[in-house]
Amino acid sequence: MPSVLAVCVVSALRSDAGPVGVTGIDKRPVDGPVRVGTYGLYADVQADRERHGGLDQAVYAYGEEDAEWWAREVGSEFPPGVFGENLRVEGFDVNAVRLGDRWRIGGGVLLEVTRPRKPCQTFARWVEEQGIAPASGWVKRFAAAGRLGPYLRVLRTGEVRSGDAIVVEPAPRGAPGLLEWAPA
Repeated sequence: MPSVLAVCVVSALRSDAGPVGVTGIDKRPVDGPVRVGTYGLYADVQADRERHGGLDQAVYAYGEEDAEWWAREVGSEFPPGVFGENLRVEGFDVNAVRLGDRWRIGGGVLLEVTRPRKPCQTFARWVEEQGIAPASGWVKRFAAAGRLGPYLRVLRTGEVRSGDAIVVEPAPRGAPGLLEWAPA
């Protein structure tokens, strides 16, 4: 059964060489329930809503199976939150979802898949700072692996916590797969 392995929010804003000057990529797991609003998880920060936030990118999810794959690939651990994700999930392939798939989580949160993550230089600098991988070439390597994880919009607010079940409601037939998405 698909479930939430960890709920992650910003631990600290970090200065960054990107256009905003700060980043909220430093996310860490928290205990207990976390409220989910239309712009994502309470206690989280979207420092750059134009590129990594807003209503259509309110929540970012990453699969534990993908984190384990990366651990084998680069020989380094990827604890929950290190990808900048809000939800570390397990038990299903998050990259095989379709745009418009809906995720019912816990007692009432409803999310909808909107697009895949587009890796950026902030992410590359972050993994290098964490001693995981060199920044040079990371964006292309991450994208080429096809293990991007989805962004989701919030359709129904509520609370999420580690251990919550996820029920995936499929998008209408013919909806593009996550990795088929192309911006209009």
